[in-house]
Amino acid sequence: MSSNDPTTISRLRQGGQKLSYLPRALGLAWTAARGWAIAQLCLLVIQGLLPATLVYLTKLFVDNLTLAIREGATSANVRAVAWTAVFIGALTLLSQVLSGIEQMIRSALAENLQDHIFSLIHQKSVSVDLAFYEQPEYFDHLHRARDEATHRPSELIGHVASLLRNGITLLAMGAVLARYGYWLPLVLLVSTLPAFYVVLRFTLKSHEWRRRRTTEQRRAWYFDWLLTSAETAGELRLFSLGDYFQRRFTEVRERLRRERLRLDLRMHSAELAASLLALAITAGALLWMVWRVMHERGTLGDLVLFYQAFNQGQGLMRSLLDNVGQLYASSLFLGDLFEYLELDAKITSPEQPAEAPSVLRVGVTFDAVTFRYQNSARFTLKDFSLTIPANQVTAIVGSNGAGKSTLLKLLCRFYDPQAGHVSFDGIDVREYRVEELRRIITVLFQTNVHYSTTARENIAFGDVSEPAAHEAIESAAIASGANVTIERLPKAYDTLLGNWFPGGTELSVGEWQRIALARAFLRRSQLILLDEPTSAMDPWAESDWLNRLFETARGHTVVMVTHRLTTARRADVIHVMEQGRIIESGSHEELLALGGRYASSWRDQMLKSEESRSRGQPA
Repeated sequence: MSSNDPTTISRLRQGGQKLSYLPRALGLAWTAARGWAIAQLCLLVIQGLLPATLVYLTKLFVDNLTLAIREGATSANVRAVAWTAVFIGALTLLSQVLSGIEQMIRSALAENLQDHIFSLIHQKSVSVDLAFYEQPEYFDHLHRARDEATHRPSELIGHVASLLRNGITLLAMGAVLARYGYWLPLVLLVSTLPAFYVVLRFTLKSHEWRRRRTTEQRRAWYFDWLLTSAETAGELRLFSLGDYFQRRFTEVRERLRRERLRLDLRMHSAELAASLLALAITAGALLWMVWRVMHERGTLGDLVLFYQAFNQGQGLMRSLLDNVGQLYASSLFLGDLFEYLELDAKITSPEQPAEAPSVLRVGVTFDAVTFRYQNSARFTLKDFSLTIPANQVTAIVGSNGAGKSTLLKLLCRFYDPQAGHVSFDGIDVREYRVEELRRIITVLFQTNVHYSTTARENIAFGDVSEPAAHEAIESAAIASGANVTIERLPKAYDTLLGNWFPGGTELSVGEWQRIALARAFLRRSQLILLDEPTSAMDPWAESDWLNRLFETARGHTVVMVTHRLTTARRADVIHVMEQGRIIESGSHEELLALGGRYASSWRDQMLKSEESRSRGQPA
């Protein structure tokens, strides 16, 4: 593909637009470690001037040595040679010392910048809408941003540092060469332009390939996770899936590797051609200088100086253009980071928010709510209306996919409905500040998180607004029934949970669920949302926990989503959902008397419970 190819020009122009991210990236470095950045800048100026000074001292050394050989080793000639050699040695040593110091400073600056970028990524990841996690494109953005954060900062700083240092050195070398001919610096530039074009072209191609193959790279990561994760270890062994996923991983990696190797081969072939052209120009310039010396238009020292200055200058020019190319590459990849950081949340607070109620007096209302998830063509709720009274326990039961858990997500304002209103005491939840709305809600999610921290911290995470007293943590544990499990642990509340780190104690699914319940109860919020709170409990534990719940729930509004009718029966009111609508409502006794869907499901569950007891199994 020629340099005049419109496709190439268009791609380079698009890549050039990404260079606008470079000042922003340098601004990140300045924000993350201003002191280190200033120190490195001072060192770079000194390091940039040292090579040209050494080249000039080398000329003086050769000239002084030639004079001493021609005129004899007089004391003046020997001193001139000796002092020149001393200066060369001292500057060489200084260069090595400064190089080590600069490397240390660069490392410190890169570490600070990397941590700063991770902080920005983490802030964005916890602030974007929950809907983003349903989009593969979001994970592509996150994968590229997070993958580059581990090494791009140090590369960026290294390239900027090299660019500044080499630029200063090149200016000094150009001044040295210009005394032999003002056209020589131009020759230097021309000899390196082909290599510069190669760098730009294949940097852009590499970036395009990486963006195009992000999903495949994530798929390889996914197969690697399946093969190494504790969550999948049992099924992989039981169903002998290890070899299958190894093959899938290998297939994806081989495909990516072949494509990458083909791209690298083309790049190195182009680099070789550019290097041969630069070598021919260097040979021509050197022959011209040899001709000058042979015709006594220069000294042997001039020849040495010219060779070193031209050779180093060409290397510096090549490095300088390579630095520009690498900065171009970093800008392309940093574009991925900034694109991720610029993702906008749609769930936002109003400019003039209403005050969130500290106590619910009327209750929660769904008024003609219509909602569907972003990647779904089916409406989960359509023209849905429901009132949940304050200070009561409301159970919502129904089959999978009926929309029960969606109600809880709308109450937390993880999503906004496409039509209708969700209101607290008659005020739409969109009128409240998002953070204040969520402060009055506590939730036990259907899939609770197992934090690999101490039992005390696991519960304290329910409210991190201020340090929780041990008495409050213990009360929450008692309310959930987790205290029995915790008291049996080696260090009680100070026991590390999970098996991610040495010394941890793994819990059963039911025990983890009680820990999560304790975390929810610690929050002491007005509205308590429970999604399948007893799914991992046996009937005896369920009965004990329900007694604790009703004791804890006094004065609170509780919404409980469950498949277990034995859990729902204790609620003040039960709503039966089917395909996004309420088909029955009432107390347990009223619904049994109605003889509808609830009554039929109750009889089925009781029959299964009787059969289990007759076989001596827990119901």
